[in-house]
Amino acid sequence: MENSLIIALARQSVLDRQMDVIATNLANLQTAGFKAENLIFTEIIETDPLTGDFLSIVHDVGFVRDLSEGPFVGTNSSLDMAIHGDGYFVVDTPDGPRYTRHGVFQLDALGKIVTTEGHPVLNSGGAPIAIPLAASTITITRDGTISADTNEIGRIKLVRFDDPQALSKVGSGLYDAKDQTPQPTNDSEILQGMVESSNVKGVVEMTRMIDTVRAYQAAAKLADTEHQRILDAIEALTAPA
Repeated sequence: MENSLIIALARQSVLDRQMDVIATNLANLQTAGFKAENLIFTEIIETDPLTGDFLSIVHDVGFVRDLSEGPFVGTNSSLDMAIHGDGYFVVDTPDGPRYTRHGVFQLDALGKIVTTEGHPVLNSGGAPIAIPLAASTITITRDGTISADTNEIGRIKLVRFDDPQALSKVGSGLYDAKDQTPQPTNDSEILQGMVESSNVKGVVEMTRMIDTVRAYQAAAKLADTEHQRILDAIEALTAPA
């Protein structure tokens, strides 16, 4: 196989995965707390064993998240919360503690603050937060202190990580810390009655999608041209004298 054909096919493979990332970003344009992602590329230099020529091939090696804050949007729910800063809420799941910036919460039948999937939100002591069912007003201060009517209930736990890029997505806006130990955060604030929107920029992603499609088409054209060149060469070499 000719070098140009190898390069074109490798380029198409990378662009296909890039399109998947863009599609995921666009699908989560309205998902609270979602962080846009992009591929990380590296150049791989290989040697053609037949000709000794060097091949420069682009390969994707992972993802990078845009950790910037999304816009804050006001809601009518006193249990909705947005984090200003680098913190994460801690929630209890059957698989252990998970972390999120998706601050759309509600009360379950027992009065515990839970995620939309029913996972309890934890307080600074690592326990679920229970609100008296008879409470008429829930107040959450910027430092995470929760009060029901005039009674203080506890404080919402916020944590940060030394390498937030290493957090692993596990679905529903949750992250697994893997081997990282969560650290206390002292400069993050909670904004009650607000939700952090996705930081995906629709216009930017659409522009990237157009560029990716055009690049894919160019690579496909190169592959087709090279394929036809090889066929023509074979036909010429096998034609009767």
